[in-house]
Amino acid sequence: MATSNELRWNPLLGTWIVVSSKRRGRPWRSGACPFCPGTPETGYGWDVLVLENKYPALRPDAAPSRKGSDIYRVKPGYGFCKVVVETPEHEGDLDTIPFKNLVRYIEALKNETENLCSDPKIKYVAPFRNKGEVIGVSLTHPHSQVYALPFIPPRVKVELRNAYRFWKRERKCLFCHILELERKENLRILYENTSFTMFMPFFAMWPYEVHIYSNDHLNMLTDLNKREVEDLADILKVTVAMYNSLFDFSLPYMMFIHQTPCNKKLEFYHLHIEFYPPHRSKDKLKYPAGIEWGAWTFTYDDLPENKATELKKSLKKVKDKLSKEKYSPRGIIF
Repeated sequence: MATSNELRWNPLLGTWIVVSSKRRGRPWRSGACPFCPGTPETGYGWDVLVLENKYPALRPDAAPSRKGSDIYRVKPGYGFCKVVVETPEHEGDLDTIPFKNLVRYIEALKNETENLCSDPKIKYVAPFRNKGEVIGVSLTHPHSQVYALPFIPPRVKVELRNAYRFWKRERKCLFCHILELERKENLRILYENTSFTMFMPFFAMWPYEVHIYSNDHLNMLTDLNKREVEDLADILKVTVAMYNSLFDFSLPYMMFIHQTPCNKKLEFYHLHIEFYPPHRSKDKLKYPAGIEWGAWTFTYDDLPENKATELKKSLKKVKDKLSKEKYSPRGIIF
């Protein structure tokens, strides 16, 4: 069967499934690194680089493998998949690459959001970062991805729906209200600078899940000014350093940036970032199993407040670690 990129409709969940047959051939941790300087893709003389994904799940010239039938709807997998290479160095993480790279990395995500949203067929731009073999990362060179989707993803749709209901009832932003409650309790806040706050949410699903909310009511990465870009780079550096100090090894995680759908200004939605590390202890992973996958109901085998205390202890180590690297956090470690 020819290579295809398509969307297949799931009538039970009311959402699209992205189907890409070419991705089965993408490389897995073998051969020369395509993201290091001097390759045909990268060249030389760069510090942060945006590339087209060679194995895209979505593409502007997408062709489906078949026609739809009845409720089995099929349409071309239109969209874009970008890779953001964060440093020329083959090893590292967001806490070890130079701060100026982090700033340029945020600027690259901001620019990609603006450029991709200019396409009227694109409804949502989703920047995310996967790290670690247990997550399924095929290439270890530090990088993130950006998917430009022709639909609003279901997780974001649920957030939009609930945030709108809260705003309609209370006439205030749900995310701003959550931030107020976290500050009032002051049990799970971990780090805060002028523009952003990092905390373990009251309703965490992953054992060491943390969220980063903008302190001001921002919708998208494109809303960030210069100071906010730098503060976001700072809080990402501190967050990842906290994770990598937790068990004294490089902790795998998934990171997803939640922003409004393209070209929308919404009073009820709020720019935020969520981290999902799969570890539940130093030598154990949390595997989402039957109740999580089958019912979308997560179980939490501790108290979020206890895990927040562990992360606070890790942050104390971070302060010394970053000091040795001659980096001073821009905010307050709690």
